[in-house]
Amino acid sequence: MKIAALYDIHGNLPALQAVMAELDQIRPDLIVIGGDIAAGPMPVRTLERLFQLNYPIKFIRGNNDREVVMAYDGIPLRPDLSDKAREKLEWVAQQLNRSHRDFLADLPEYVIQSFDDSERDILFCHATPTSDEEIFTPITPKERLGEIFHGVVQPYVVCGHTHIQFELQLDGIRIINAGSVGMPFAERPGAYWLLITPDGFEFKCTLYDLESAASEIRATQDPQAHDFAEKNVLTVPAPVQAMEMLERLRAK
Repeated sequence: MKIAALYDIHGNLPALQAVMAELDQIRPDLIVIGGDIAAGPMPVRTLERLFQLNYPIKFIRGNNDREVVMAYDGIPLRPDLSDKAREKLEWVAQQLNRSHRDFLADLPEYVIQSFDDSERDILFCHATPTSDEEIFTPITPKERLGEIFHGVVQPYVVCGHTHIQFELQLDGIRIINAGSVGMPFAERPGAYWLLITPDGFEFKCTLYDLESAASEIRATQDPQAHDFAEKNVLTVPAPVQAMEMLERLRAK
């Protein structure tokens, strides 16, 4: 069995298209879309591309998926959101129709998938097993990790949310962050995802035409399109700096 885990696409259709071209060579048995799907420059086109896939596919809700639905419904967003994040979520919500909204609203918080046999169940979640927005990184204190993963019975957990590929071992649980297809924190630009096969877990990076993608993104109506193209496509934040920033957010 082969499972492709694609997390945090964030409306970056060119990155998704590049990964799908690679997956057409791999032919996975299942694709897991791990949340934060549409909150980016091409929300509708990204959703519609995923709806067209001819592979078995399972979706998980991310925090931005939940918040986009809230914005669509006119429910106040949490007050600690930055003005930039609020602007993005409200703009994305305005692009969606009712069927898109209902799809995002109905997504599950996690998926448990058997892998070849019942002894190798994998828990797929967006951020942590009990939250779609909780933060942890490779430098989070082990005591805190123990609290986050307390009660998890599956031997494997695949997550995203922090946009950094990494792996941790904790009390018999193997925790793997798939990274981000559309907004990675990495040493070089690309689309980052995870491939699971009988041989193990393989971190993947799909390279794509960054200049072309940046031009396509700048041509959208996204009010933050230029920043997205410059800071999440042509260049990307380095993992070390990203982890320090995320840990500061976690400690608040």
